[in-house]
Amino acid sequence: MVEITDGNTDGIDFALAAYREEGVWQVQELVHDTLGDVETLSHALRRFPGDGGAVGLVAVDEDFFVIVRVAGPLTRVLLSDITASDEWELAGSVVDFLGLPPPEDDDEQAPAGDLDLLGDLGLPAMDMAILLDDLDLYPDETLSEVARRIGFGEAFDDAVGLTSA
Repeated sequence: MVEITDGNTDGIDFALAAYREEGVWQVQELVHDTLGDVETLSHALRRFPGDGGAVGLVAVDEDFFVIVRVAGPLTRVLLSDITASDEWELAGSVVDFLGLPPPEDDDEQAPAGDLDLLGDLGLPAMDMAILLDDLDLYPDETLSEVARRIGFGEAFDDAVGLTSA
């Protein structure tokens, strides 16, 4: 298990919760003290009143991202780059949560977790895999595309400052 320290949220680019209320997507910023690990993040997401749960989108150090989806007692997780777990506590907690072995020094960048966690919202596993394969995209760009495909792209872009003036 990854130990949580006071510096565990250093490097967070942004953290958002997205949920549908009466069929309309809502996007809210997550408080950084809820981002230490998957358990704390999923607990924070459960407080949102969404129809069918909430989705957490966290980008770290322009390097990787984590998507956490909660619905009732179920928590589903996707880490964009398993090699980030060597350096980042949030990524390490995803690997622990998934019960995966830590990556080796010579492992290449690869996603870990549930590629289909947004499948029922319009982003099937195959499309998610294609997005994750584009190593030229920064995490905010990839998550913007994810948000667009499931229906809250404009609100996401506004929240993270991707909207052009």
